[in-house]
Amino acid sequence: MTGPKTRKIAAVIVAAGKGLRAGGEIPKQFQKIGRFTVAEWSLRAFARHPDISELVLVCPADGSVPADTERLGLNFVTVTGGKTRDQSVKQGIAAVSEGCTAILIHDAARPCVPSKVIDRVIDALSEAAGAAPALPVTDALWTGADHEVTGVQDRSGLFRAQTPQGFHADAIRAAHEAHPGEAADDVEVARAAGLSVTIVPGDECNLKITGPEDFARAAAYLEPQMDIRTGNGFDVHRFGEGDHVILCGVEIPHSRGLQGHSDADVGLHTITDAIYGALAEGDIGQHFPPSDPQWQGAASHIFLEHARDLATERGFTITHIDCTLICEFPKIGPHTSEMRAKLSELLRIEASRISVKATTSERLGFTGRGEGIACMATATLVAL
Repeated sequence: MTGPKTRKIAAVIVAAGKGLRAGGEIPKQFQKIGRFTVAEWSLRAFARHPDISELVLVCPADGSVPADTERLGLNFVTVTGGKTRDQSVKQGIAAVSEGCTAILIHDAARPCVPSKVIDRVIDALSEAAGAAPALPVTDALWTGADHEVTGVQDRSGLFRAQTPQGFHADAIRAAHEAHPGEAADDVEVARAAGLSVTIVPGDECNLKITGPEDFARAAAYLEPQMDIRTGNGFDVHRFGEGDHVILCGVEIPHSRGLQGHSDADVGLHTITDAIYGALAEGDIGQHFPPSDPQWQGAASHIFLEHARDLATERGFTITHIDCTLICEFPKIGPHTSEMRAKLSELLRIEASRISVKATTSERLGFTGRGEGIACMATATLVAL
């Protein structure tokens, strides 16, 4: 085996269970902790890890998908699971490309898995056929019956198993093919096939959502990880010849048009710059130079989508946009609902997180004289 940095490693996220013990009207992997479902948190943890090159999400047999692919903006494959966990894992493994040399199998119900635990499993696979995180049992163990203690159990050598459990790809495929089924986890499947599995240190925060109280515990671990960024944008375009203007992606009839190298959508330009600002990525001119003829007359949604995708690649979610258009005319109020809907479509966030409003400059300055339109925008991004 080569070192972990040079291999292709896949992560299979198992989210096909019924998850009823956690309470609620839907399976636990569909329930939200903050802004994301349990399964989405797990997907994000592996998508953001630099050594993971493929993601497979194993979904319930009823066809439901416990993750919003549009909103997450992550690249992953979905497959349908089976009636048992080991059947679901086999389906997930089958979806991994042949080019992957190692596979990590993770329970979606562990949304708080730290990057350092993933690191330990991957590092151990350089020398071991399998590796899994675990914590030593430190509490006293009893046996009991009818609500009474009937004896004590030696805790020496006992561990609490966690995921992800990692294996050489060919070895775990063969182990699952040979296994009769009904295994508690993939370590059991691997050991039944004669594979040795190295124990690496787990982490207390890598908890499994089992009961209703676990959602609050998971939230306590996840919330402090927030990286909140705010960016500002400002842009101006002058009026010229034309019979309409395009503002925030919406065409509005007008006696004059806006001038610019692209379609001169001052609203989208300003919002795009606000997102770049939150990412400390300069402005539109750096990414789409006006000196480049290919952007002559280009639709401004191209710029906004680039900023949106760049934010996603960096692990950020756009959580709020506030845009103010400054002009005497055309009247903006009648069009703000349509603008918000268009921005919602382009940014892949709810319209309730987008504000579009307008003001005049009381007939002062170039906007007051009707020479053009200015715009200010603020974007809020959150990484978790």
